[in-house]
Amino acid sequence: MRVLFIGGTGVISTACTALAAARGIDLTLATRGRRAAALPAGVKTVAVDMDDAAGAAQIFRDLRFDVVVDWIAFTPDQVERDLRLFGGRVGQYVFISSASAYQKPATHYLITESTPLGNPFWDYSRNKIACEERLLRAWRETGFPVTIVRPSLTYGETQIPLAVNSWAKSYTAIDRMRRGKKVIVPGDGSSLWVITHNTDFAKGLVGLLGHEQAIGHAFHITTDEVMTWDQFYRIAGAAAGVEPQLVHIASDFITACMPEKLGSLTGDKAVSVVFDNSKIKRFVPEYIATVRFGEGIRRTIAWFDGDAARREIDEEANAGWDRLIAAYERGLEGL
Repeated sequence: MRVLFIGGTGVISTACTALAAARGIDLTLATRGRRAAALPAGVKTVAVDMDDAAGAAQIFRDLRFDVVVDWIAFTPDQVERDLRLFGGRVGQYVFISSASAYQKPATHYLITESTPLGNPFWDYSRNKIACEERLLRAWRETGFPVTIVRPSLTYGETQIPLAVNSWAKSYTAIDRMRRGKKVIVPGDGSSLWVITHNTDFAKGLVGLLGHEQAIGHAFHITTDEVMTWDQFYRIAGAAAGVEPQLVHIASDFITACMPEKLGSLTGDKAVSVVFDNSKIKRFVPEYIATVRFGEGIRRTIAWFDGDAARREIDEEANAGWDRLIAAYERGLEGL
């Protein structure tokens, strides 16, 4: 099976690349030429700027793939490009959407693939919904062979996935814990959430590749381990060797002070989610998430501790959190 990953070197896709290679899939990564430090043996790369539609068409003109997975399509325009590039020329096209596309707030606690899509708080999610709608219309009208996959919060050894953290420099929250500084938990810490290890997600994604019966369907792929945000923070702190100093701040207060957090909090992590993974298990019977958060986060922190150069600190985020905590505590003192 010949498979093309558009992208393939991110937090989630890296694990999928590794598993696909281990299973003997003939895999090619389309990247901008910034090759990953070490790719699995046998994985090929092609340098292409997907935003250069004419250049991409020239590169893929004579290439054929059984499956194309686009990890980096975020807008309907990018989906239209893929429809032009691969329409009539691929057996399955997998679009990586987002579980944040599900109804916010949900009217039922258990999320299934039939949960309505709608997120008034986050442009990112609304764009993913628009992409899904365009691809499903193409499937209905022309038979374009789309499969939609919706990851929720997924991490690996290079990412510390806490609700209020720096995405680019995620060691920042652990550094605060180790220095005895307060870390912010949205709400009262009791919201339920799901955090999936990338090696678990990969089992589901790779199991869908070339799966003819999955065409026209949408799937989320998550762990079945559900915990509160307080639990996630305390387990991360224990892995770092400290008891974290948690400060609970209402999401409304956080986003009033830091409006840029509206999407990722009110539109995502501030709302309890529990995912029903029955569908992916029906289509990929071997799928089961086996990496518990306590084990996975220990691996992640060990990776950061293995090299001081990895432990980058987001000083701008630090300063913003300090101001936010100070404003919240002033309010408490005033009461």
